[in-house]
Amino acid sequence: MTAVRMAGTVLATWVTLIVLLLAPSLLPERWQYYIYSPASVGLWMLAMLVAPFVVCAAAWRWIRTGAGRSKEGT
Repeated sequence: MTAVRMAGTVLATWVTLIVLLLAPSLLPERWQYYIYSPASVGLWMLAMLVAPFVVCAAAWRWIRTGAGRSKEGT
């Protein structure tokens, strides 16, 4: 169950980062140049690699024990 929770946590982190990458496309075109600069895209790529480890470390107690789940469901 730990592996499933960890995989879910990583997938949720990646989905969040992808949504954050695509969200500025709704802004005016002249702003997109600054938001989608090579530096910001590079930082986004770095976040795709580092953020899952940070999120898993922060949520490790929940991943390991499943705190908050009902007793009947186990």
